[in-house]
Amino acid sequence: MYDLVIAKGKIVTSTSVTEGDIGINNGKIAALGQNLEGRRVIDARGKLVTPGAVDTHVHLEMPIGKYSSTDDFYDGTRAAVCGGTTSIIDFVEPEDGQSLQDALAERRALADARSVIDYGLHMTIGPGQLDKLDQIPGIMDAGCGSFKLYMAYGLHLRDDQLYKALSAVGEAGGLPVVHAENWDIICALIEENIKKGNTSPHWHPRSRPEEFEAEAAGRVIKIAATAGSRVHIFHVSCPQVVEEISRAKVKGLPVTAETCPQYLLLTQDLYDRDGVEGALPVCSPPLRSDASRRELWQALGSGLFDTISTDHCPFCREEKGADLSAFNRIPGGVPSMEIRFSALYSEGVGKELISESQWVDLCCTTPARLFGLKDKGEITIGRDADLVVFDPHKEWVVTAGELQETAGWTPYEGLKLKGRPVYTISRGDILLDEGEFKAEKGRGCFLKTRTKA
Repeated sequence: MYDLVIAKGKIVTSTSVTEGDIGINNGKIAALGQNLEGRRVIDARGKLVTPGAVDTHVHLEMPIGKYSSTDDFYDGTRAAVCGGTTSIIDFVEPEDGQSLQDALAERRALADARSVIDYGLHMTIGPGQLDKLDQIPGIMDAGCGSFKLYMAYGLHLRDDQLYKALSAVGEAGGLPVVHAENWDIICALIEENIKKGNTSPHWHPRSRPEEFEAEAAGRVIKIAATAGSRVHIFHVSCPQVVEEISRAKVKGLPVTAETCPQYLLLTQDLYDRDGVEGALPVCSPPLRSDASRRELWQALGSGLFDTISTDHCPFCREEKGADLSAFNRIPGGVPSMEIRFSALYSEGVGKELISESQWVDLCCTTPARLFGLKDKGEITIGRDADLVVFDPHKEWVVTAGELQETAGWTPYEGLKLKGRPVYTISRGDILLDEGEFKAEKGRGCFLKTRTKA
């Protein structure tokens, strides 16, 4: 007799699709078979059963200037649960002069008190941390196996600084994750456009051209190769970056990449809406043309991308619209965490652009493997019982009022989707029960990301 049995579901993994039962004991997957008996049985007939989704790029309670991203670790992870996500990886951003260990402890204290699901953390290496590169092995032992490097914003690293950081992370066996854009060109184009009076959000993507996102991605791939390091490219928005990554993979370089729902589902036409409506979808890299969006789907189907994450970083309508005098004054970021798993199924599997197993691999299995979450992402005996029972026939319309995210708006308003989680299970605990959220604040555990090859 098992604690919980998920019975007669269509079990979808990254490599197979079968029908059967899953038995769970003590928070672990204990059996895979037929006609298993449990103290509670979830009838999954007509449903898909997948691993819990893993979102490896979120920004909860992230300060940007005078604002902080709207969802805290409770609100954000509640939304994640409702969307079928059972593990996330957020970020540590140390203050200048602060040790990496102290910064990690500070960030963990926030998450430990609020997160309802298990979480990991990337460690950010900015200019102020270049004198702390000797702390990387110790912080990896403490559980941060991945390191965020920026090529934009105030945290951006020059090429020589990138080389030093990549060398140190590579030598320690860590995984660098990179925001790749050409900050010098961006700054020049922003200044030029504003001087011409081109201040509306329409000019946001025109000041961050696809060619220079690609140039930056190609440049950091070359620097990483010289430094002897792997590299993971975050939030790829356009086909030119796809070409750089494809060339690197053909050469056998250890390069991986992600894209996000906003680049697969939305286009830069949204920036042409009036007032704050045009400001809401401002994010970086920006949304691109419909032609670019379609090419990203082709790359996804061909296996070019390794993961789908969200870069979830929402701000409320009032913050987005607080200063519309120029597009570069709008806090950047959009919410996507709650819709990711359903949207990739509906728009990807449902339109035959990716298979069911690709969907699971991109959203669950490879994210867990790449970042060393050894008990997550697969339906295997002995792994954590992080599972989703997903109704592939459930039709629904995305509206801000229905979502658990707290921004009060969604860029996907009105999007019609087919497929939605019915149950979300984390370590054997049913957190979403027939669509009802039941998790307790602070039940999530810190996950050590073990990225050493």
